[in-house]
Amino acid sequence: MNHLEVVDKLPFGFYLDGSQVERILLPNGSAPEGCEVGQMVDVFIYHDSEDRIIATSKIPLAQVNEVAVLKVKSLTRVGAFLDWGLEKDLLVPFSEQERPMSEGIEYVVYVFEDPETGRLAASTKLRDFLSEDGHDLKAGEEADLIICGRTDLGYKAVINGTHLGLIFKDEVFKPIRTGQKMKGYVKRIREDGKIDLCFQLHNEQARKELTELIIDDLIAHDGLSTLTDKSPPHEISQRFGASKNAYKKALGSLFKQKRILIDKTKITLVK
Repeated sequence: MNHLEVVDKLPFGFYLDGSQVERILLPNGSAPEGCEVGQMVDVFIYHDSEDRIIATSKIPLAQVNEVAVLKVKSLTRVGAFLDWGLEKDLLVPFSEQERPMSEGIEYVVYVFEDPETGRLAASTKLRDFLSEDGHDLKAGEEADLIICGRTDLGYKAVINGTHLGLIFKDEVFKPIRTGQKMKGYVKRIREDGKIDLCFQLHNEQARKELTELIIDDLIAHDGLSTLTDKSPPHEISQRFGASKNAYKKALGSLFKQKRILIDKTKITLVK
């Protein structure tokens, strides 16, 4: 985004002072309401379909060096065009497609500026732009994740728009899909720098919080629960946002503390 001055008004739009690139056209349909000469306006700069540098007050769904989930609007002989909220769609050239793209499908893409042409484009080859070395990250820190693919081991995810990491299958306790945005944690950084992720920390504090949630739930249900260590993972996730493994460990801890009784069909709070 750029903060530029309106220097001229014409029947078809306005000209902005672009300094190094001289005047930049801001078409009427892309100008903010009440736009006048002498005003300062916030605009996004890109190339239009005629390869002119053009401005718009509309904010695109993604800007340079950002990761976004965008839908393919059309397929052409040069590549796939994405809907990113502007008049001109965003191109993913064939050379930047990890696999052939399909119309109407959403993809996780990285937006970049072509160094030769100055045009903006997108790529699904995320490894070419994002780091898989997590030595600048810390185990246990919270992260914004975008699920970007599935592997035999689990799911790949974009971390804070800058890194790529892996969520192993046993860390996934509810249905997830490519393009889904969610909170997660850096579980560990491997010796080779690869980043393992999780949706729930497995430290002492997390275990204590889960055990107290279980006790609160029992109190709210008159000291009785039919959600046992044999219950389906999705039912445990829906109630406590925890994996089945974490739930079983929490129940075991409460049983050892003699705070609950466990049998095959129910859990009872010890009063």
